[in-house]
Order: sequence, then C-alpha cells, then structure tokens
Amino acid sequence: MKIRPGRPGDDALLLTMFDSAVEWLASQNRTGQWGTRPFTGDPRRTQQAADWLAGGGMRIAEIDDQPAGCIVVGDAMPYVTPATEPELYIQVLVIDQRHAGRSVGRHLLQWALQEARDRHLGLVRVDCYAGDDQRLVAYYESCGFTRDQPFTVGEWPGMILTQRP
Repeated sequence: MKIRPGRPGDDALLLTMFDSAVEWLASQNRTGQWGTRPFTGDPRRTQQAADWLAGGGMRIAEIDDQPAGCIVVGDAMPYVTPATEPELYIQVLVIDQRHAGRSVGRHLLQWALQEARDRHLGLVRVDCYAGDDQRLVAYYESCGFTRDQPFTVGEWPGMILTQRP
C-alpha cells in the first residue's frame, strides 16, 4: 500500500469514496452517519472536498495504483472543543468499499500518527459518528484511540477520540 499527497482531482475522488461508503452503510441499514444520498453532486459536499484538498492535509492510500482510501488532517472541526495543546486533527477518514477488509483505514491512521511524531505533536484527535451501534467508535478504539468526550451537532451524536503518538 502506498500513501501519497492529494493532488488536483482528488476532491472528486474523495466524493466517490464517500459515495461508496454511504451505499455500503445504507445496505447495512446504518444511515445515521451520512444518510442515504451520494455526496457526488451535492454542492456543499463538493465545496467541502475542495477545501480539504486545498488545505494540504489530504493523503490518498493506493493499492496497486488504485485509490483505496483517504485521510485529511488539519485544524480541529469547528463543532468540537479546542485542544489545550498543539495537535494533529483527523478531519476525514474514508475507505473505498472495493478495498474493504484490507486494513486501509489502519494504514492511514498509522500515517497520521507518524505525521504527528514527525511534527513533534503529542496529540492526535479524531471525531466520529457515535450513534446506533457505535461500531465506528469501537473501530477507533481498536486502533488505539481513547474516548475523550461526546458531542452533538444538531441531533447527530459524535465522539472525540484521542491518541498520543
């Protein structure tokens, strides 16, 4: 698996990865996280993806030169409590479901932890959907993250998780 920096056009690629994840989650009747509508074609999501690419923190995981997942690191999201120390914040982690079961997410999270070490940052945070069966929270815990604090955006339940690299 290779992890490369984002490049022009990867914002559209990110939207298709989200589409893949939304379709898979909907097939599992787990629609609380991102709903049922594709991200591609949604002006708000399109702008969000363009902003993530422009921010410089986008990385794409590739397997056999095929995009398999994406992570974006940058500033903490506006809906979470600011950290009390410098941090690396994971804004996005999404996997193309064609590559499910190949540890793409774990590789991307390991990249983020190494990036934090390289930047001499002692804190990595991520937020995620914490509703329904809380499988996503459990996934991050299985990757070494610890629950820090719950939050809500409207009625959307979330959890901030932390790890010290």
